[in-house]
Amino acid sequence: MHFAVKELGLRPLVFHVNAGWNTSFAEENIQKMIKKLGVDLKIETINWEEMRDMQLAFFKAGVPHLDTPQDHAFMSVLDKFAEKYNIKYILNGGNISTEVIVNPNAWYYWGTDLKHLKDILKRFGTIEYNTYPFTNVLRRKVYMPYIKRIKVVKLLNLTTYIKKEAELLLEREYDWTPYPQKHFESIITKFIEGYWLPERFGYDIRKPQFSSLILTEQMTREEAMKRLEDKPISDYEAEESFSQVASMLEISNDELFSYLEIPLKTYKDYKHQDYLFEIGAKIMYWLKLDKLIRK
Repeated sequence: MHFAVKELGLRPLVFHVNAGWNTSFAEENIQKMIKKLGVDLKIETINWEEMRDMQLAFFKAGVPHLDTPQDHAFMSVLDKFAEKYNIKYILNGGNISTEVIVNPNAWYYWGTDLKHLKDILKRFGTIEYNTYPFTNVLRRKVYMPYIKRIKVVKLLNLTTYIKKEAELLLEREYDWTPYPQKHFESIITKFIEGYWLPERFGYDIRKPQFSSLILTEQMTREEAMKRLEDKPISDYEAEESFSQVASMLEISNDELFSYLEIPLKTYKDYKHQDYLFEIGAKIMYWLKLDKLIRK
């Protein structure tokens, strides 16, 4: 937002999708920047009962890609709003500087595989999804960018982006509160990445994050190794986060803990269309498309 408005002189419509998991300081950060930059804010709120049930279904499924319920909604709502109002450019903060190393394939799965999503809901969901904004990979990767000509542009790839410098600028100019770790502006993502994935799967999301910073010379390997000696969140934070997530999901701590101990699963244990993503990636690479613009 700062770069778009202050450096490029743009007047963007700021769009936020609220999936119900915002931390209070994340919402405060949004309002601080909106107010000072003088831009309009549009908030789309996802039906909480549907989001809660879908999130719980993914815990029951035993898979590691637990962010799919909210990530799917984020992408779908943005696309539908842009199409409805004929908006041709969606700007986001994705960048090579801090994300050049991606998570291993075993740690996640494509959020736009509708076949996979609906199979998990069929097995573990408990309600009808009447308002949740479903989408699919063909709509996301073909229809939107090449039929509707709506592009997702990652502005931070067009400038020198240093994470620490950006945080200091935001703190100084907007009284912005930095997050303890990437993605910790979300209650559920902090829980997943700070506790669930390390405890259940042995995945430490900080490793690819720190690796990106090392390769772009924003962190030393020694600093990264030192930070990895500590858990992503303290035992006290983990206990607090565990109880908060269980409460929001409307289940007991014991029930949530039971999902921690079920057999490990991956997307391959459910219906999926990963072949579409593999074919699409090869076509995009061959045509030299989809390099820096679209995620």
